[in-house]
Amino acid sequence: MIFRYSAQIELFLQEINVLILDKEQQTKLALACLLAGGHVLFEDLPGLGKTTLASALSRLAGLNFGRIQFTNDMLASDVLGINMFNQKDHVFEFKRGPIFTQILLADEINRCSPKTQSALLEAMEEGAVTVDGVRYVLPQPFWVIATQNPLFQSGTYALPESQLDRFLMRLSLGYPSRSAEKRLLLQESRQELIAQIQPVFNATEIIELQQWIKQVYLSEAVLEYLLNLAEQTRTQKHGLSTRGVLAIKIAAQAYAFIEKRSYVITDDIQRVFVAVTAHRMNVTDKDAFKQLEMVEVL
Repeated sequence: MIFRYSAQIELFLQEINVLILDKEQQTKLALACLLAGGHVLFEDLPGLGKTTLASALSRLAGLNFGRIQFTNDMLASDVLGINMFNQKDHVFEFKRGPIFTQILLADEINRCSPKTQSALLEAMEEGAVTVDGVRYVLPQPFWVIATQNPLFQSGTYALPESQLDRFLMRLSLGYPSRSAEKRLLLQESRQELIAQIQPVFNATEIIELQQWIKQVYLSEAVLEYLLNLAEQTRTQKHGLSTRGVLAIKIAAQAYAFIEKRSYVITDDIQRVFVAVTAHRMNVTDKDAFKQLEMVEVL
C-alpha cells in the first residue's frame, strides 16, 4: 500500500511546495492531517499564505470544495442550513448550508461569534449536523481547513477549548525567508498558479488511505515513549487528555506513512508533537517543545 501511493504523495508535496515556498514541514504536516482524517487550523497574521495553502490543499486532494468567509454577523444557519417553508407543497424543506461539502475552508473562523463557531462542533466530531432535531450526514470524507487571525486583532473571538480540541493540528506558516519572498515577487500570482493545479487524489483514494493509516504499526517501545510524553504534560496546569494522546498516535502514523514506512518511530512523534498538543494544552508552541525536550532528557 505504501509503495502504491508513494508517487502520488511525492507529487502532492512537490506541487504544494511550488506554491508555498520554504515551508516543507508545514505542508507535510498538513498532508498528514488529511491522511489521518483530522481537521487542521492555520493561525497567522493576514497575508502570509493561510488561505492560499488551504485552497491548494483542497484542489490537490481532488474533493468537493466549499468556502465560508466568517464575519461577526453570521448565524449558525448560515453554516448548517435552514428549514424553509415550501408554499406550493405546504411543507418545510431543508436548504443545505455550505458545510455540506467534502472540504470546507472556514476562512477567518474566529471573526464570528462563539455561538456560530459552535455550529461546527458536531460536524467536526461526527461528520453530521442536526437541525431542528433532524440529523443529516455530511459527504465523506469531510475535512475542515480553518484559518484564524491573532486575537490581538480587532473583531476576533477566541475559539472555545472544545472546538480547538476538534482540530488535529494547529499550524503556523510565519514570515517567508528573504529568498522565498523574492521569488514570490517575481512569479505569477498565487491565484493563477492554484488555477493550474490538477488533483492528485480522489475521494475513494483518500478514504482508503485514511483506513490504511490506522494499520501503521507502533511498537511497545514507541507506545511507552508516547505515554511518557503524556505523563510529563500532566505535571503542568493543562495536561494532555486521552483524546490528545490518541491524536498524537494517529498523526504519527500518518507522518510515518508519508515517510514511506509501515511503522512509527519516535522521530515521527517528535515531528507532530507540537502541532498536535500546543492548542490542546493552552500553551505556546515553544512551551510544548520544552515538554518534548524534558522527556528526551529523562
